[in-house]
Amino acid sequence: MQCTVRWSGDGMSFVAETESGHLAAMDGAPEGGGRNLAPRPMEMVLLGTGGCTAYDVVLILKRSRQQVTACEVRLQAERAATDPKVFTRIHMHFILRGRDLKPALVENALRLSHKKYCSASIMLAKTAAVTQDFEIVEG
Repeated sequence: MQCTVRWSGDGMSFVAETESGHLAAMDGAPEGGGRNLAPRPMEMVLLGTGGCTAYDVVLILKRSRQQVTACEVRLQAERAATDPKVFTRIHMHFILRGRDLKPALVENALRLSHKKYCSASIMLAKTAAVTQDFEIVEG
């Protein structure tokens, strides 16, 4: 996997291009020279982790023949107060919608994602206490 990150030449705005040809913008906070035009790089790390684990959970549930119709992950994170400001705590709250979703299969999907498949959350767990919970909404 590879990507290229280019500074815009103005403030602290950057554009990343992924190996698959997609673009993502990043910017810094005004107090750091940015203009707040795009997510911060560490926000991108957090949102990527949410996407990684949501992908796993939906795939695992579908393979378990669960009728999942929606998956939302709300992430809350804390970072160290001093540099390097690594994540120290991350909580993921999953909201899963579907027909007759079995809680035991949802728990299994979360466990498999966080212990075996989601490279991002497994990597972040080296510095952060990563926790998760879920709720099921019928429909």
